[in-house]
Amino acid sequence: MRKYFILGTCLLAILVVVSSCKKFLDVVPDNVATIDNAFTMRSQAMKFLFTCYSFMPRSGQLGDDPAMVGGDELWEIPERAAYLDIAKGFQSKVGPLGDRWESMYQGIRDCNIFLENIGQVPDMQETEKARWIAEVKFLKAFYHFTLVRMYGPIPLIKTNLPVSADVNQVKVWRDPIDSCFNYIAQLLDEASPALPPTIISPATEAGRITQPVALALKAKVLVTAASPLFNGNTDQVGLKSKDGSPLFNQTYSTTKWEIAANASKKAIDLCESLGMKLYVYNPAFQQFDLTDTIETQLSIRNSVTEKWNSEIIWANTQSSTVGLQQLISTWWDPRYLDGTTTRGELSPPLKIAEMFYTDKGVPINEDKTWNYSGRYLLKTAGEDDKLYIRKGYETVGLHFDREARFYADLGFDGGIYYGQGRYDDRDNMNLLYLEGKFKQRNGKGKYGYNTVTGYYLKKLIHFQNVVSSSTDYSVTDYPYPLLRLSDLYLLYSEAQNEAHGPGSEVYKYIDRVRKRAGLDGVATSWSNYSTNPAKYTNKDGMRAIIHQERLIELAFESQRFWDLRRWKESEKELNNPIKGWDLSQITAAAFYRTTVLFNQTFGTKDYFWPIADRNITTNRNLVQNTGW
Repeated sequence: MRKYFILGTCLLAILVVVSSCKKFLDVVPDNVATIDNAFTMRSQAMKFLFTCYSFMPRSGQLGDDPAMVGGDELWEIPERAAYLDIAKGFQSKVGPLGDRWESMYQGIRDCNIFLENIGQVPDMQETEKARWIAEVKFLKAFYHFTLVRMYGPIPLIKTNLPVSADVNQVKVWRDPIDSCFNYIAQLLDEASPALPPTIISPATEAGRITQPVALALKAKVLVTAASPLFNGNTDQVGLKSKDGSPLFNQTYSTTKWEIAANASKKAIDLCESLGMKLYVYNPAFQQFDLTDTIETQLSIRNSVTEKWNSEIIWANTQSSTVGLQQLISTWWDPRYLDGTTTRGELSPPLKIAEMFYTDKGVPINEDKTWNYSGRYLLKTAGEDDKLYIRKGYETVGLHFDREARFYADLGFDGGIYYGQGRYDDRDNMNLLYLEGKFKQRNGKGKYGYNTVTGYYLKKLIHFQNVVSSSTDYSVTDYPYPLLRLSDLYLLYSEAQNEAHGPGSEVYKYIDRVRKRAGLDGVATSWSNYSTNPAKYTNKDGMRAIIHQERLIELAFESQRFWDLRRWKESEKELNNPIKGWDLSQITAAAFYRTTVLFNQTFGTKDYFWPIADRNITTNRNLVQNTGW
């Protein structure tokens, strides 16, 4: 019998506790006592394969995903805060919030055990072994990437150490950041050839790794490596190993962007060759003849909430969204005012509402046809607004003449809430809408939880969820998306712009994303409507456009948190007040006054998690991150 340990921890048993579920990736070993037993036959080895999957972070879960409320994109009911303390600047090296150091290294350890032992399983075909090995190499790469995004340079655990290793071998060192990214890319390259291009049996294999997943993750890894946080980051000049060797290369490299662009294009080509495309809502089986307005909004909402649609490259089958949808759904149906199964708990701040474009496809402070200075003035919705705002409802100018993603992603006082049991969009007065003022149906002062800013998160709620009684809320579950084709398109545009400047390839893919949202291309929108019409013609201007496009397109999908960090823009964005409306007011004039919920601060040290003091104490070869 062989035993292995990592970072001083011996493997005594494989005990992974997860909730019981029929889903493919939730199956784990039943208290396998020894490594030898785990690989005596295919069925046992399969359980160990699923164990390697089981370390996947539960994306979209408030208790396991710091990107949900750890930044500035969503604000939470304070007394129910999970990782909101990260957003408030209360991170600590004594017990770091959202710490994944031990869990990810445990996952890497088990991946190494699998790779070292799978060859001895007798009753398997070599092609199947090759696929399983490729899946585990991918997972090993993903767990390393998860750590790198959080902690920066980390110890690379390429193989497990035997129990006979001496103390100096056990006390590992942090590897330079370029070595970390190179190793992650190497693992993905090794994994890709043996992975299947598609999942043949979604009922039994949904969520397992495919070639498009591996290539798309590699694109994201290499774009991250090329980004300012990791590419010539002079703020980290003082972060060095115990022997004085630097952990961050101080020389900026354009070549990294070129490599990232090539990887992104390769992933795009593969996805498209397999028939993947940006999701567009198909009303073929719709009972009612919908307007273009609502169809566009459903294309945006369902690109996330319709499981395994044409755009989803990878989704996390271990992250059920039922609980999430219950938390963020507000009690919109006026027939049932005593609802207890929905909360409206996560609220986008005012800054996020202002982030979305106007209906001309440019930022609200650049659109020469839009009244930016009067955005907080009251206005009454008319006939032309009826699919966006309840006809005759008084609200602020900020809510008028905005792009489709604004209305698809956000709920607000007076805003139409299409679906949820009411599907005839030509009967405007029958469509659900929100009432968000004090003690109104969706406002502050009622039983349960509602908005804390005046806005509601609509995007992640399936449009066919229905409230059918005061205690019954039917939820359509879907796996939380990790990689969508629109994400990949925007990564490619970004890398191309950074490597070569703006041009046809840059515009082509960002314009595809904009077209699905009902907008003209970048050149047309900026040339005709922006106060800075030449913005898209230079690298700096196009960079700003691409960044905002990503923040809008991928809003509320655990992306903004990481993007602001890799761009080194968190210090600009997270040193501002979190604002909302005055929720204790009953009249529109009083309600639509801005109020400050919290004054955020963010410093250089906050770009990376601290390594927990207990790990530094155990292994003195580990150096702490800058500022901690």
